[in-house]
Amino acid sequence: MKKLSYNYKPFTTIALLIIFQLCIISAYGQANAAMRTKTNINDNWLYLENSSPNLNDAKKATNWSALNLPHSWNSEDATDLNPGYRRDASWYQKKLNIPQIDKNQQYYLYFEGSNVTTKVYVNGKEAGGHIGGYIGFTIDITNYINQGNNDVFVRVDNSYDIEIIPSQKSDFFIYGGITRDVWFVTKYKNHIDNLKITTPQVSAKSASVNILTSTINPENSKDLSLTVILKNPKGKKVASKTIAVTDKTTNIAFENLKNPELWDTEKPNLYTITAILSEKNQAKDSVNEKVGFRWFEFKDHGPFFLNGKRLLIRGTHRHEEQAGVGAAMTNAQHRADMESIKKMGANFVRLAHYPQDPEVYKACDELGLLVWDELPWCRGGIGNEVWKTNTKNMLTEIINQNYNHPSIIIWSLGNEMNWLPDFPDGDNTEKTNAFLTELNDISHKLDPTRKTAIRKYYEGSQIVDVFSPSIWSGWYSGSYKSYQKAIDVYKKEYKHFIHAEYGGDSHVGRHSENPVTGEGVIKAEGWEEAIVQTKVANIAQIGDWSESYIVDLFDWHLHISENDPTFVGNIQWAFKDFATPLRPEDDIPYMNQKGIMDRSGNPKDAYYVFKSYWSKEPFTYIESHTWTERQGPENIPKTINVFSNCEKVTLYHEGKSLGEKQRNSTTYPACGLTWNVNFIKGDNTLIAIGKDKNGKTVSDTLKVNYRFKKNEAATSLKLSSEKLKNGNYLVTAIAIDNNDLRCLDYEESVYFQCLKGGKTMKSQGTPTGSESIKMANGKASIEVVPDGTNAPIEMTVLNQSFKGEYLKIP
Repeated sequence: MKKLSYNYKPFTTIALLIIFQLCIISAYGQANAAMRTKTNINDNWLYLENSSPNLNDAKKATNWSALNLPHSWNSEDATDLNPGYRRDASWYQKKLNIPQIDKNQQYYLYFEGSNVTTKVYVNGKEAGGHIGGYIGFTIDITNYINQGNNDVFVRVDNSYDIEIIPSQKSDFFIYGGITRDVWFVTKYKNHIDNLKITTPQVSAKSASVNILTSTINPENSKDLSLTVILKNPKGKKVASKTIAVTDKTTNIAFENLKNPELWDTEKPNLYTITAILSEKNQAKDSVNEKVGFRWFEFKDHGPFFLNGKRLLIRGTHRHEEQAGVGAAMTNAQHRADMESIKKMGANFVRLAHYPQDPEVYKACDELGLLVWDELPWCRGGIGNEVWKTNTKNMLTEIINQNYNHPSIIIWSLGNEMNWLPDFPDGDNTEKTNAFLTELNDISHKLDPTRKTAIRKYYEGSQIVDVFSPSIWSGWYSGSYKSYQKAIDVYKKEYKHFIHAEYGGDSHVGRHSENPVTGEGVIKAEGWEEAIVQTKVANIAQIGDWSESYIVDLFDWHLHISENDPTFVGNIQWAFKDFATPLRPEDDIPYMNQKGIMDRSGNPKDAYYVFKSYWSKEPFTYIESHTWTERQGPENIPKTINVFSNCEKVTLYHEGKSLGEKQRNSTTYPACGLTWNVNFIKGDNTLIAIGKDKNGKTVSDTLKVNYRFKKNEAATSLKLSSEKLKNGNYLVTAIAIDNNDLRCLDYEESVYFQCLKGGKTMKSQGTPTGSESIKMANGKASIEVVPDGTNAPIEMTVLNQSFKGEYLKIP
């Protein structure tokens, strides 16, 4: 970017100074570039997988490889089929060219996140470091740089360390690497260090905003002034002030702002605050921040209110990872996640179980998503004094860095904290409560405007402002139809109760004609033999992990939450499947499959259940697009659910209307949008046409191949392939019986291998990206990338029961 220089003559009056500052702001981008620069330096780094703590050892190494940031060395080894993942240190190296050094400037490296401990060396000297991942930090390199090329070496370490949260016993991977953006920042020696924005008074009629500015003034200049300008969401100036800077901190307030455009989940109006620091009437530094005017309240033993109106919290959880890259996601991938969450109709997201990329908070501010931001005290119990110091430092960093985001309403102090202690006596309740109280006090001192919370540590529930017990109705305990009873109990017990985490695992493409019911019994129907009806206690262990069951479970939870006027709301677990070292034997190894999307962000059936209750964009969805092969006795109808937010829906089978139905959110299942369909043998076409209140129509089509003959036991595997639009091949294995029928009840693991001509998309943790995967209704697939030689691709698939099947793709 070309730099613009400004040679303004000094002005002598405050009035002229304000005019001058407004001129600067009218061309803010250019002015900002001249005063303060922030340059992304993600590209052209070198990487060395070497754990030596000695910088000279790293310099001597010859096996450096080139890459761009963000990066994690666990991007695929966390989800490969080998037990464990690399927990060690690595080095990064970059040539940083600084064409000219100005003695009046200060120079910094800003890391948005580096896991877990980091040391930064510039031109052979240690310039600084940071303890703890998931949060940004700045390294002052002013005294270490030279004009021209500078050698930057960064050592990052994610080794096992019980003195740094999160605990190693957490149900997610602790990815190592520089997992977020890195910036080169220059600032004038006198500059704005931080803006802290609060809105002490907000109503529909008026609002006030307070801007606390801290400045760096190493030479104690007496000729500094600060101008602050407030612009509304349309960019129109609504207030401004200029005052002399006489101390390290300066406070400017704008009172009685009339009829503010409020920030809420439907209209997330954002004002802009620009602070300009001037020396001798010449602008030297400028900072932009967003502010949203809103107020909120958790009613005692009741619902949540935003801006004076009841808002049912409709939430989900988000882990920071993606297939193929782990935690080293691009800003576009972060943004896509948040847009998908919003498109589903959610208004709340719990960032589990750690603070996340700055792009996530920016998106939540702009999209209108309320945020629960979480300190990563996740399991592990109470630690030693070093552990306590690291934990308090991280909480302080989280609050100070994320303070200005209007989307954040909760600082969470931990999750399941006292479970699985890492230290002797680490589950001591008295010690844990004392430290939790200290964290709570720190949080309220740093930010008295927001609430504190924890989840699933009952002994500390009265310490924080908001508490979430553990309710996994229909998964880890009991029946999902006991959900209303559970929330009624907790509403009375906890003053400010919110329900975070519910749901269950589902394997894409697996469906059940007769899933476990909400009453906790198995339905005997058709071919099923009469069985003893027994209560089930833990469906996570005995269930079929089908999408059919999870759809029913979520449908019931939403049926309850959407129709309870005193309920604060709930937060589904989790938005996407995510990787974990604790689940090597899951249907996709090392994957927590509780997502309503797979790890690549493709929706499962359950996504449309939530969308049917929450989204305003008209749609219909026939359950299920991955259930295209079915079987059952002749002349026994099957219930078909259509999930839609339209007022009326008509279902057609083979061109014949099965009737129009009115959607009713108090009716279960599918809000009453269910039809009994008597399938014919062979191809069946279903079409659902929805009509919204404005008469707009939307439709969905599903083709089902139905058979009246039940498959026998599987006897072999059959391989086939199809070419994808990206030039790769999808290789599919089908379990078949002696009659060549697909075995829709076969769920055992199969193992793919590419022998020649290409490579499998393995270690992705997705339904088509794992060399080992359990079958879904007798089917499993993997994507294969040709090697470019035009040689045939040779594939095999096998498991313990069957000899390997072979396929050659010309």
